[in-house]
Amino acid sequence: KAFLDARGMAMQKKFGQNFMVNRASRQRLVDALDLAPDSRVWEIGPGLGAMTDEILKRGAKLSAFEIDRGFCAVLGEIFEDRPNFSLIPGDVLKNWLPAVERLGVPDCLFGNLPYNIAAAIIGDMISDGIRFNTVVITVQKEVALRMAAKPGTEDYSSFSVLCQWAYKVTPLMDLAGGCFWPRPNVTSKAIKMTKKDDWPSCQSPAIFMSILRGLFSSRRKTIKNNLSAWIAVSGRAPAGAEADALTRDILGRAGLDPSLRAEDLELANFLQLA
Repeated sequence: KAFLDARGMAMQKKFGQNFMVNRASRQRLVDALDLAPDSRVWEIGPGLGAMTDEILKRGAKLSAFEIDRGFCAVLGEIFEDRPNFSLIPGDVLKNWLPAVERLGVPDCLFGNLPYNIAAAIIGDMISDGIRFNTVVITVQKEVALRMAAKPGTEDYSSFSVLCQWAYKVTPLMDLAGGCFWPRPNVTSKAIKMTKKDDWPSCQSPAIFMSILRGLFSSRRKTIKNNLSAWIAVSGRAPAGAEADALTRDILGRAGLDPSLRAEDLELANFLQLA
């Protein structure tokens, strides 16, 4: 706070800025990356660079995405003599794909993600087929629970299946509000995601993701009703008797009870339907 005040800077709520001030937690999170010498890392939202510095000390090559112009200026000053550091200013939601096209996919993704973009950025990356060997992120606890949720639980959603399709998802630790400054009104949770070797495990990832969204589109409806609607909307059969007949045939061949709901299905079931 004193550093920001001295420079006439302030935290901006619109960017969801919260610094992780618990040193032990910062080190534990960086440890979870399992960095090797010359690992390439992307960090989202470095702030004033506390965890950035920890990563750079371990010999990694780090590119940091920062939207706040004031923080960008400070980061440039702090790390200007570090050849293994580069800064990508601006909105990560707009900049990450051009960065992939320019720099390639790095080994690791890391960051204390702003709560309002966490699900969007992870979902977009997986949907575009971009995966990292290791992802260690801190998100709002509710988002983390969705990412790691199992079938039959209230947190299980299409986002759960999407994350677990691309990665092995492992919860790391809860982080209370006191670990951050300013103190947020929510509990955070750190998640580690390890890239799966057997992927995408289906002939058409596009069809898999489309069916996934379709079956979860109305959570209280059965997979029979949602799949029939998806078949009609996708143009595979006219709505009504033909779509229903094709639905019964597909579910029969998949060995799935038509009265189940999407929340009852495992990843393997969605892949089989695709």
